[in-house]
Amino acid sequence: MRRLQSISAQAKQARMSLARACTAIVAALLLAPAWALDLRQAYEAAEKNDASIRASRAAADATREKLPQAQAQRLPNVAFSAGFNRNNLKTSTTGLAGPVSFTNSYSSNNQVLQLRQPIYRPYVSALVDQAKALVDDANATLERDEQSLVVRVSEAYFDALLSRAQLSLIAAQKAAYETQLVAAEKGFKGGTGVRTDIDEAKARVDMSLAQELEVQQNVDFTRRRLAALVGQPVDVLADLDADRFQPALPVPDRVEDWIAQAEDASPQLRALRAQLEAARMEIEKASAGHKPTLDAVAGLSRQDSDSVTSVNNVYNQKFIGLQLNVPLYSGGQVSSVVRQAVAESERAREALEAARLDLSIRVHEQYRAMTEGVLRIAALEQAVRSARQVVQSSRMSFTAGVSGFLCVRLLNPSLNREAAW
Repeated sequence: MRRLQSISAQAKQARMSLARACTAIVAALLLAPAWALDLRQAYEAAEKNDASIRASRAAADATREKLPQAQAQRLPNVAFSAGFNRNNLKTSTTGLAGPVSFTNSYSSNNQVLQLRQPIYRPYVSALVDQAKALVDDANATLERDEQSLVVRVSEAYFDALLSRAQLSLIAAQKAAYETQLVAAEKGFKGGTGVRTDIDEAKARVDMSLAQELEVQQNVDFTRRRLAALVGQPVDVLADLDADRFQPALPVPDRVEDWIAQAEDASPQLRALRAQLEAARMEIEKASAGHKPTLDAVAGLSRQDSDSVTSVNNVYNQKFIGLQLNVPLYSGGQVSSVVRQAVAESERAREALEAARLDLSIRVHEQYRAMTEGVLRIAALEQAVRSARQVVQSSRMSFTAGVSGFLCVRLLNPSLNREAAW
């Protein structure tokens, strides 16, 4: 009877220890502050505070200015210049009467107002088209970085949630192992257990302590990484509502359709296509070195004592006309620049093709992950239900087994000596 009371007391103490551990976990959740950071809030904060995305926006703004700069070269150019000089002229000559010298001092000034309107400049046309391609590249690159921010914030947020869940799991396991250790020690002292049970329980407790330290470090790391993205300390994270998650197979159900959509919508491919167009326009710019240019020129000029032979004379001039420039020979530089631009264009074309093939592989991989993930989630949910049934059955079997074992022990006292041995 005393052994029955001892075993009952041990079981009661084990249940109380497990209940205290569960109560501590639930209390930690219930006593959490009302405000908790969710995924949407984390993304909105990171969108404003992340240094990488701010740098990407600044880079896009800088590149967009290339277009108005290029277009400005098609517009009229107006320039004004003015100059003032104080001249001191000393003249020496030899005449019939001998050497003669005299000094003449005078002022001279000039003002010129000139307007130049480009009419035919192949270089400028290619420059404008190239600027448009570069702006498209900058916009696509910014969109890619914004999508990358979504992925980085999501990974950091879910890693923080996972590390927190792992810490709670380790705490529950440690509490259970400590309860098992206490039960094993009391069972050994009461003659109903063996030393190996104590050693095994102690090993589990020690291992849980090591795992708890490792997981705690991971909790701190994941929260610091999320805090660096959102620009503020992260204290409490909002829990996920798993009941609202309904996994479903992707629609359409053909991976080829998803690959086609990815090739059309991928900002990475759009950026590479824009880079290829910019490289093609670079060839046009280089080739323009062989072509003539034509400008319309008009202006006003005023010259006062502009030369030593026209001291104190004033000239007012108005002019309008066309200016033609024809390049003849530049030592082969233009041809070399054209060859360089052609090589850069080929590099951009091959980079685009490599990225397209890599994208198709990644889409296929993610498609398989989604389709197989739905089935895996269903299998894991069934495994959870089966595990719960196993726990329930084990509890019932344990209760029935302990009762039967105690009855046999009471009827056969000799078994107590064998168990102690």
